[in-house]
Amino acid sequence: MSVTYLCYSLLGGSGSLQFPLALQESPGAAAEPPPSPPPPSLLPPPVRLGAPSQPPAPPPLDNASHGEPPESPEQPAAPGTDGWLPSGGGGARDAWLRTPLAPSEMITAQSALPEREAQESSTTDEDLAGRRAANGSSERGGAVSTPDYGEKKLPQALIIGVKKGGTRALLEAIRVHPDVRAVGVEPHFFDRNYEKGLEWYRNVMPKTLDGQITMEKTPSYFVTNEAPKRIHSMAKDIKLIVVVRNPVTRAISDYTQTLSKKPEIPTFEVLAFKNRTLGLIDASWSAIRIGIYALHLENWLQYFPLSQILFVSGERLIVDPAGEMAKVQDFLGLKRVVTEKHFYFNKTKGFPCLKKPEDSSTPRCLGKSKGRTHPRIDPDVIHRLRKFYKPFNMMFYQMTGQDFQWEQEEGDK
Repeated sequence: MSVTYLCYSLLGGSGSLQFPLALQESPGAAAEPPPSPPPPSLLPPPVRLGAPSQPPAPPPLDNASHGEPPESPEQPAAPGTDGWLPSGGGGARDAWLRTPLAPSEMITAQSALPEREAQESSTTDEDLAGRRAANGSSERGGAVSTPDYGEKKLPQALIIGVKKGGTRALLEAIRVHPDVRAVGVEPHFFDRNYEKGLEWYRNVMPKTLDGQITMEKTPSYFVTNEAPKRIHSMAKDIKLIVVVRNPVTRAISDYTQTLSKKPEIPTFEVLAFKNRTLGLIDASWSAIRIGIYALHLENWLQYFPLSQILFVSGERLIVDPAGEMAKVQDFLGLKRVVTEKHFYFNKTKGFPCLKKPEDSSTPRCLGKSKGRTHPRIDPDVIHRLRKFYKPFNMMFYQMTGQDFQWEQEEGDK
């Protein structure tokens, strides 16, 4: 039984999950149809994730518009298609308009996951133009000004996810390294701007010298179905970094960010369930869906080996930033320049701030949008979400060979 079938079987019956003792096949293996499938009313149509395990090498792209057809415009969700089970929430939840996913943001082309959440940041040509003008002096985030010479190159490494996992903290920390040059704004090339072509993408990047690494981060890549193939077409040997976090905490943080921008939205408890009485989690809500890491990772493993993907713990990035940054620098083939001397823990914000070891100036912390106080969530909702995510977490640990101890963290609370 493949990861794909397991994921969708679990999602289809989220009210009474059972986790398989072991995965019998690799993530890329094909699934055999079950002998007696559940009733059609309870499960989505058959789904195929990604592409064959060994896709043919795509032709080089001089202009990205030659590689993929333009994405079709978003269509409103039809009544009764906002998930896999009939909605029983009613009230404010059903009254809140949900925008359907664009094709680039769907897990699969046929999946019934039509909701789309606003992204953490919106990138415009004006934003990128401003960054290009600033690249020569301040693109390393607090480092000494660098002369505007060198050459713009396509990235050799990407931070591809996940939203509200700690990607901004990681980016700011790695930009301290003198051998890393990274654009600060999220280009969203492989999900929103792909039709603009690789030359547009290259022009967004800062100039680098020989020996320096060009990087960018866009957390929505990890959950964009087309992103792995597009990135593979650009550079087969690119290095990918994914910052992951306990999916329950991540979902609450995601909701908190949206709430700060849209205070009129329903409560977390209302949005998290299709039917709270039956305990049916609404996996079509992006705040919940993003945390199903095993499902998203399977798509990436169709194109990239695990050796090219580094998984960074968002929790350890807070309690031991120097330790996590040592792993990042080793993964990128860099000398360990960013060390404990660069961090200071801010008790008020609850996470580390960056400082330059050679001066005594105030540490540079992330903006006010980071470290928001989370609303109080009903403990029963937390319990049900932990139960929902646990089998997917187990799959993710097995796929990556890493135990992020989110269940242990649950037991310690």
